Formats: sequence, C-alpha cells, structure tokens
Amino acid sequence: MSPIEAIFETVARTAGDVRDALTERRAYEEAENPSGEQQLAADVYADELLEERLLDIDDVGSYASEEREDVIEADGGQYHVACDPLDGSSNLKSNNGMGTIVGVFEESLPAPGDAMVAAGFVLYGPITTMVEARDGTVTEYLLRDGDREVLTEDLSVPTDPVVYGFGGRIPDWTEAFRAYVDDIEADRLKLRYGGAMVADVNQVLTYGGIFGYPMLADRPEGKLRLQFEGHPIGYVVETAGGACSDGSESLLGKTPAELHERSPVFVGNESLIDRLEAALS
Repeated sequence: MSPIEAIFETVARTAGDVRDALTERRAYEEAENPSGEQQLAADVYADELLEERLLDIDDVGSYASEEREDVIEADGGQYHVACDPLDGSSNLKSNNGMGTIVGVFEESLPAPGDAMVAAGFVLYGPITTMVEARDGTVTEYLLRDGDREVLTEDLSVPTDPVVYGFGGRIPDWTEAFRAYVDDIEADRLKLRYGGAMVADVNQVLTYGGIFGYPMLADRPEGKLRLQFEGHPIGYVVETAGGACSDGSESLLGKTPAELHERSPVFVGNESLIDRLEAALS
C-alpha cells in the first residue's frame, strides 16, 4: 500500500469512529480553537483520533489541524497532513451535515497550495461518503464499517451549473460581490447552503455550481482557513475539472504566511469562477 493510500485508508477507518461518537459529544468545551471558535467535545475527539492514527503512519512527518495551535511533528515522514477534523460541527446540535477535510502536502506546514499531492473529505450525511483526489482523478466512496466501496469513478463537476451557496451575512458582503450574486441568480441557479463546507461543496460536485465564503466589508480575509479548508477543497474541485479562487487568483497558487491564515474561498464551475474574478477585479 502506498503512503497516500495508507493515509486515506486511515481517514476512512477513523470516520466510522468519529460518526459513532457524535451522539455523546455534543457539548461545548471551555476552550476555543486557535481561530477563536468554541470547540465541541466532538471536535476535540475527532482531532485526537486523527492525530494519533495519521502520525502512526511511518511516511507522515507531521499533522496540523484547525483545532490546535501548532504543527505536531513526527520523525522522518515525507508527507504532511492538514486537517479540519469536524467541519461544520455547529450543525451537530441541529443534526445537519458535517464532515472531515484532509490535505496531504510534500512540504512542511504551513505549505503552499502547489505542494499538495492529494486531498479529500468525508461527508457525514444520511450515508457516510468520502471524496478523494489524487493522481489527477477524483473518486467517491461509500464508507461502511471502515471499508470503502466505489460509488463514482473519475468524478467531475457537471458542465451545466445548478446550485450556489455563499456564507456570511448579506449586509456584510461587498458591493461588488452582491452584484455578482445578483448576476448569477439571473441564471436561475438554486440556492443551497447548509452551514458545513463539505456538504455544500458536495452539492457542487453533484449538480454543478459554485460555493464560497466571501470577503466581507469588515473582514476582507473572509472566514475559512486557507491551509485546512481552502487548499484541500480547492484541490478536489480543480482535480474534478472545476476551479477555485480567492476572488482574484487560484487558491492553489497561495502560500499561507501562518498556519491558521484565513482567505476568501470560492470553488465551482470554471465559468462561474471566471465571472467572479471579473466581477471583483
């Protein structure tokens, strides 16, 4: 088994344990994560499981996550894993979709987007699925009892976009971004936004469209973390034939100055991303 395969096998095996633990871990912890967000017990549990199991792989040299301040180093491994252990965990109280996001880099973290060699995410929906991008191909799996069953080979973003979803409060959007949203709404796209990035991105991969968390008038850097969310999801969508952007350039062309750096994040059909960049230029 290759090191990359071992990483995703480990994520798949861990996903079942994370999902099984959600019922008993809905309470908030006293601590906040490095981004100043309250942590659920489920966030901490998922993070600890993934750290232990991924660092147990000989070829993994370090692990970093949205839930901890610093990178955890191991000896000698050539790959470095950035993880959002439980994306959308605020949805746990309302019993909506959540996920796990993983990016694999060939350089120490924080690393540039072009150092990424594989990425993927688990979606804890009505069923548990995993989308994995590596070697120029995206594959969707059904996860059951730690095993993976291929659902879709060579997954690609549908040509004709159907859905869109954007985070942030509309009054806080910039004028240029509001004009862009008005423009694509004229194309009769359907609004889909559920508060968990992986669930919303999976809608784009399934139906075509665009998802994003934009720059805000009082927060030009947006909300999402480049290393843990923007880079991995951007890699998946670009590998599936779509595009990613911060509003002016590809997310994969960016290098975070620090581990928890934020960035506006947009992913979807290339035509919609091109229109976005033109509108914001």
